[in-house]
Amino acid sequence: MNQRASGILLHLTSLSNPYPIGDLGPAATAFADFMVDSGQRWWQMLPIGPAGEDNSPYQSLSAFAGNPLLISPDRLVEQGILGRRDIERPISGCEEKVNYPAATRLKLCWLKRAFEHFKNNGQDGRQSELDAFTRAESFWLEDFSFFSAIQASEGTSDWTQWNQELRTRQPDAVIRAQRYFANDIRYHQFVQWQFSVQWKALRAYCTSKGIRLIGDVPLFVAHQSADVWAHPGIFKLNADGNPTVVAGVPPDYFSKTGQVWRVPVYCWEALQQQNYTWWIERLRTAFGRFDLTRLDHFIGFVRTFEVSPQAKTAVNGQYQPNGGASFFEAASKALGVLPLIADDLGATTPEVTALLNKLQIPGTRVLQFEFGSNLEANSAPPERHPVESVVYTGTHDNDTTAGWYRKLPSTQRIALQNHLGANNREIVWAMIREALAAPADMAIVPAQDLLELGSEARMNCPGIATGNWQWRLKDGALTPELAQRLRSITITAGRLRNGESRPDPRRQEDDATPQIAKRAYELYERRGRQNGQTVQDWLQAERELKMD
Repeated sequence: MNQRASGILLHLTSLSNPYPIGDLGPAATAFADFMVDSGQRWWQMLPIGPAGEDNSPYQSLSAFAGNPLLISPDRLVEQGILGRRDIERPISGCEEKVNYPAATRLKLCWLKRAFEHFKNNGQDGRQSELDAFTRAESFWLEDFSFFSAIQASEGTSDWTQWNQELRTRQPDAVIRAQRYFANDIRYHQFVQWQFSVQWKALRAYCTSKGIRLIGDVPLFVAHQSADVWAHPGIFKLNADGNPTVVAGVPPDYFSKTGQVWRVPVYCWEALQQQNYTWWIERLRTAFGRFDLTRLDHFIGFVRTFEVSPQAKTAVNGQYQPNGGASFFEAASKALGVLPLIADDLGATTPEVTALLNKLQIPGTRVLQFEFGSNLEANSAPPERHPVESVVYTGTHDNDTTAGWYRKLPSTQRIALQNHLGANNREIVWAMIREALAAPADMAIVPAQDLLELGSEARMNCPGIATGNWQWRLKDGALTPELAQRLRSITITAGRLRNGESRPDPRRQEDDATPQIAKRAYELYERRGRQNGQTVQDWLQAERELKMD
């Protein structure tokens, strides 16, 4: 984040392909190509772990594993692990929404077929690759593969309902079960290895195009996860393995009664006694996959809003302190520089702000919130964003910009039009221009906003459990004309050099470029808006001054 740039927020599941869900296949590389054409440098995704209850990527069955549904059958065919006939099915084009039941049925069938082929058809050379992967990822892979095998046998991921000896991980019972489930354990290791193979291929392709990846690490994990089963001591659980308290958020913008997330809360004292090993390994895995990682609900690293497991609302919850600076000091000592973005939205406290400043982690700004309920006809525009921040038009938890705008009171719509100098039809792209013109080092725009889609394309409605995480791109939606329009705005905002196809890693950046962009934006804010000039006008003027 040491240069001015921008990107797109699009989860892998939302890609358009012939299958019931987007994945790591050809559509992913095609999207990287679109990013190059549109002048974008950062691709931000939601969490990529196995989705849990209600298909939420934020309640995963593992804090480490990859989602098997993201594995591309096309890439399995390319590797020779499957034949093209193995994945043939009637295809009528991309489904309008992610079809999770169909995706689970088809993808798992193909993966099991691929595993049998891998075992029985002379893949000896690659068996050693799988063995090496298993050793390298042993910290989490052994427990996850074992957990997944038992889950399939028991018919539920709720490990508190399993056989007592396995639920409590009695040593003799574990040894017997590992022998009994040996083939199933190997299958789940194979699946995670294939996820890793395909992930690395996509990341290498993106890197070659000058595209960097932003991941997302949820603060909490699902109770019905391999992590809570394997490490019960670092969570607040009772003797039966059930949470004594669960996490949530107090009443806020999204819900008048708050949200009860029903995920277990960490016992930070126990984590500290273990030198935060589990969390450090979690970050190590994320840093190995992404160039930057967004820490979801950063406030929760300072304090957690705890609610009774029986509570129907979060009105009567209370805050409890968490790891804070102690955790990040241990993580920095173990991992070095922490390439993080903080989701610091919500009830930020002075302690949260102080920690962000100490760690020099950029925070998050969302234009919808900043323009929101305080925007009236004669009100001042939002405060200028810090340079060390990431600005969004909206996030996965917000309505689309078009949907949000349509729901504003008429006085606020008029005030927004006046501030942005745009009419109803232009408002979404005016917001995009506002985000990209901001002084923040990074600007991210959800793909739905680029397409000017309404509330029907919303990714998530916080506080509503069902019907989320289903939006998908339509075939052909990302057109060359759209790429050119976004590219033009990106150049005007000083986030891409005119004529540049992609950042060249062999070329040293001009050290003065970020300073020029920041100075140009200051002049634009002071004088350019009133005179109808663009950031690009001031960029050119500042460059000429530098040359003189």
